[in-house]
Amino acid sequence: VNNNPSQYKLTLSGMLRSPKLNFHPPFLMLMPVPLDVESEAVVTIIPQEFIRPSRIRVKLPELELADGTRTCPFAVQFPEGQDIVLSSDGTANELTCHISFRSSKPMSLLGDMLFIDQEENRLLEQQTIVFLPYTRTWHCTALIKKL
Repeated sequence: VNNNPSQYKLTLSGMLRSPKLNFHPPFLMLMPVPLDVESEAVVTIIPQEFIRPSRIRVKLPELELADGTRTCPFAVQFPEGQDIVLSSDGTANELTCHISFRSSKPMSLLGDMLFIDQEENRLLEQQTIVFLPYTRTWHCTALIKKL
């Protein structure tokens, strides 16, 4: 400054925080039902480490049937909205998520249910397994696995 070279040592430090989602309950079990009857479960999504508002979307697995058509027996709804809103103290609102399954045909499915924020961060993956052909019902167990 003003032709007076001075040396300054500046040390910066910080902590990298990645947004994440916790789910309650941590495991999802949809009850077996007859074919073409819907089964549904409610999950609470608890956002953590978000530094700005965001919006969650879900990518559902598809299954290719024997005739070549693709189907997705799952549906996801957010009855109170899918926006993550931060309060003045930095905490985020919880989201209610309804996950349902319906199939008119017995099927076997192993796929990923991805919860993705608006910056394309894959926040959580749910593994789903479906099939009980001998009872003409289906069964779905989703195990939550952090990415």
